[in-house]
Amino acid sequence: MSADERRESVIRAAVVEFGRSGYVGTSTAAIAKRVGVSQPYLFRLFPDKRAIFLAAARRSIERMRRHLEGAAEGLGPQEAHDAMCKAYFPLISDRDDLLFQMQMFVTVSIREADGDVEFAEEIRAQWAGLLDAIRGRLGDDPVLTRDFASIGMLINVTLTMGFPEGHRVWDELTVFDYLAGSGSQGAGEGAGAA
Repeated sequence: MSADERRESVIRAAVVEFGRSGYVGTSTAAIAKRVGVSQPYLFRLFPDKRAIFLAAARRSIERMRRHLEGAAEGLGPQEAHDAMCKAYFPLISDRDDLLFQMQMFVTVSIREADGDVEFAEEIRAQWAGLLDAIRGRLGDDPVLTRDFASIGMLINVTLTMGFPEGHRVWDELTVFDYLAGSGSQGAGEGAGAA
């Protein structure tokens, strides 16, 4: 396996480990063990845990941006919104990546409070770029952009907290049926498919 392939393996393992234990709670030893390499080898690929987390954050945000932009390619704003809503479900069905993203938001705040402003600014710039790409695909429509981003985050939180299908919290997400592309499902029924 080449060094580039090992780096990819480290990033995938980091998403899982950071998603489960957060930045502070994840050791580089745990990441190395998941990849199947020694910790010294891990540090030949990345200088430290900070660099591993930033690489994982870049990959996660870029993956989402590419996926959503691809779904909206060549479509008008409303059609792009609908297509991106449908395309969002496969992204959040990867529980490891979903948990990592939720940890990423918290980590930005914690690292900045600890004085690592550059860390926070790098991830915020990536996230702002994602929102800019979404807004652009939605014809710079502020309502479509707000609806997509806010409902998406509400779904992320609800899924992360593990509310099962049919739980009453899904009743508040009546838009969930619309996002899933089916007016016939009950609000909680689409959650299990994600």
